[in-house]
Amino acid sequence: MGYFERIRDIVSEPASPEILRRRAEAGWQMVAIEWRRELPPGEAPSEGEFEVPYGLRISSDCMQLEADPVEHQVLMVIMEGVAMDASYEEIASRLNEQGYRMRNGGHWNRVTVFAMIPRLIDVGPSLFSSKEWVERSRHLQGPRLTADADQPATRPRA
Repeated sequence: MGYFERIRDIVSEPASPEILRRRAEAGWQMVAIEWRRELPPGEAPSEGEFEVPYGLRISSDCMQLEADPVEHQVLMVIMEGVAMDASYEEIASRLNEQGYRMRNGGHWNRVTVFAMIPRLIDVGPSLFSSKEWVERSRHLQGPRLTADADQPATRPRA
């Protein structure tokens, strides 16, 4: 496999066919074009604006983030469902039946539960090592948790 040299041109004027021709004659091949524009004032995000990660909230002194107890419980319910090999639809139903709502007040569904998986991956190590998880996980029954340790776990066929 050959080695490639890369350069990045930052062009401050419209790209002309002449620039492209000169690069091609020198043996360069265009592989990407990046577009950007200045946002109008109404579309620009305000300074310091960010989304607080799910399971956390801004502390009362507004200086740090702290655990949100309700969202923490939602993450625990989702983790239990994943550990029990429940479908996202089943996990969403469990959340709704237990009265949990999304941040916007809406009901959980399989798509919104699925969207929480990256966050669950982020907090998983701390959830798994918590005393609460150890206690909650004792009652879990599912094919992945009850499978023989020497045998690969399989999902039962419907």
